[in-house]
Amino acid sequence: MREISFIRLPEIDPSEIVAHMSDPRVAEHMPLLKFEWDDAAVAKLVAIKEAFWNRDGLGHWAIMSDDEYIGWGGFQKEGDDWDFGLVLKPSAFGLGARISRKAIDFAITDKRIPFVTFLLPPSRTNLRAFDRLGAVFVGEQEYDGETFLKFRLETE
Repeated sequence: MREISFIRLPEIDPSEIVAHMSDPRVAEHMPLLKFEWDDAAVAKLVAIKEAFWNRDGLGHWAIMSDDEYIGWGGFQKEGDDWDFGLVLKPSAFGLGARISRKAIDFAITDKRIPFVTFLLPPSRTNLRAFDRLGAVFVGEQEYDGETFLKFRLETE
């Protein structure tokens, strides 16, 4: 079984993130992805995600499988919510549940996180994994002009 680990985004070669985020299969369920990825876009993403680390002491990681970059994701504080997001390379789509479980296990041990929220685009129709996690649908939420399905998972 491949080892999953989390490291900081600045440790990843920007060209890997450009290739990952430029794949149309990744953009399919990302309604906010309305621009072309290049080194400048990656630098902006990394700076934004690192700012959350500086502000909240937690943020998004680069996700590794046996020391190979397979995506990014993690927790981002949005108001009172700790929102969890995950953006994987298509070759790693099958690892989403395992990666999410590892991140949720982290959240359960972190007393700052009494619950985790997930915002999913309506194009995501297979939601059984969220049922298995114990997340409940709480309604729709607009974010940056797009509508998302919001789920909540208690971690305490």
